[in-house]
Amino acid sequence: MDVKPWDDETDMKKLEEAVRSIEVECLLWGASKLVPVGYGIKKKQIMLTIINELVSMDTLIEEHLIVEPINEYVQSCDIIAFNKI
Repeated sequence: MDVKPWDDETDMKKLEEAVRSIEVECLLWGASKLVPVGYGIKKKQIMLTIINELVSMDTLIEEHLIVEPINEYVQSCDIIAFNKI
């Protein structure tokens, strides 16, 4: 998942802490990395694992990642890859 900050002054460490603070049953957070976007702005790519029948990605984004207080750091989130087993 791509997690995009508001601007180049957003504290990316706090952004990642805020995202990882979300605890939902059947959600496991994985590795992450910073990826340059341009003009000094970087986005955070975070791997996660969910059980699709129990956790909806749309619900996760809409109800947890872009609401207060996390939206202080997170401007938007996108799914960049999705694998079903």
